[in-house]
Amino acid sequence: MNDDRDDSGTGDSGTDEAARGEMIRLAERRLASPAFAALFQQGMALVDETAAYLDGEGRTASRALSRAALAAYAQQSMRLSTRLMQLASWLLLRRAVAEGEMSGETARREAAKIDLKGPLRDMDQESLLPEPLVDLILRGYELQRQIVQLDDTLSAPSSTPDELRPNAVAGQIGRLRRAFERG
Repeated sequence: MNDDRDDSGTGDSGTDEAARGEMIRLAERRLASPAFAALFQQGMALVDETAAYLDGEGRTASRALSRAALAAYAQQSMRLSTRLMQLASWLLLRRAVAEGEMSGETARREAAKIDLKGPLRDMDQESLLPEPLVDLILRGYELQRQIVQLDDTLSAPSSTPDELRPNAVAGQIGRLRRAFERG
């Protein structure tokens, strides 16, 4: 039976099989996109910048802190380092999949071991910290937000072909092809 129903919602009943076969899988494409490459670079740069700060300027700045501020510095720098290592692990797993070095299933199993949510912000402690460390912490949370959003998209249940929306351009091309073949 030939089903010429239009699933695009336009009322045109001419959507062909080729259009249905060319579904757009945006979540999977994101890992191979320049946007993911930029996010990866941003994440790795933040890891490097944080390590440099904590080993250099931050170490010097921590010597001048009060006892309470020093305790906050130690706890928050550990949380930041842990958060960034979790995020870097996720980025490296996803890059390995995008470059064909690891299967998606293996990456999903390994990613399940990564805590992307981490502890909540402690603004009371942050108020005691040197400004450069607070800036790194805030940038770490922003990176975390972006990665969690992307991970949620990638972890969403895969749609079956019947649930995916047809590529609108492919549908239009199919209708044009049929019109020219008739004429």
